[in-house]
Amino acid sequence: MLRPRYPLRTRRLLLRPFQPGDLEGLYAYQSQPEVARFLAWEPRTLEESRVFLRQKMDAATLEREGDWLVAAVVAADSGALMGEVNLQWSSRAHCQGEIGYVLNPDFHGHGYATEAAAEGLRLGFEELGLHRIVGRIDARNEASARVLERLGMRREAHLRENELVKGEWSDEVVYAMLRREWEARPEPAHDAGAAVGE
Repeated sequence: MLRPRYPLRTRRLLLRPFQPGDLEGLYAYQSQPEVARFLAWEPRTLEESRVFLRQKMDAATLEREGDWLVAAVVAADSGALMGEVNLQWSSRAHCQGEIGYVLNPDFHGHGYATEAAAEGLRLGFEELGLHRIVGRIDARNEASARVLERLGMRREAHLRENELVKGEWSDEVVYAMLRREWEARPEPAHDAGAAVGE
């Protein structure tokens, strides 16, 4: 079980539960074709974003195997909603999890996704006690691959035509990290990612 003590602070970001006032910021990125391009869903309407927001406001903890924790990523200085980080508790018996993230393109290129995802990894390894966390991405999503690599995750598999995404067969790439690799990293992943840029 994981019930984080929000807000979670990184160097430049706050991670917190989604709130009713986040609708405008959420819709600002969920409605963009660029954001939805490599995801299972199409650009969302305002009403679809409203439904998503209602569902995700209750997803700030991990109570049981299979749950997804969804945290809003907010700029610490301005309070602007920038995106989200997702952490799944995929197996209790095998101490496995999965990380995901979505960021408004207005905030690309500054290492924010790396910084936010590093906090998701920290939650999984240090607070939930996971042994292994994976990140699964569309093979065409080069920017997301760079984020996972900056985090120190290892590319483990390239699955050919593994998913049918929007009527098109798509390859999936799987990255992973073990807890001992997280603990042995040379410096905190979010600081390294922020310095390198994204």
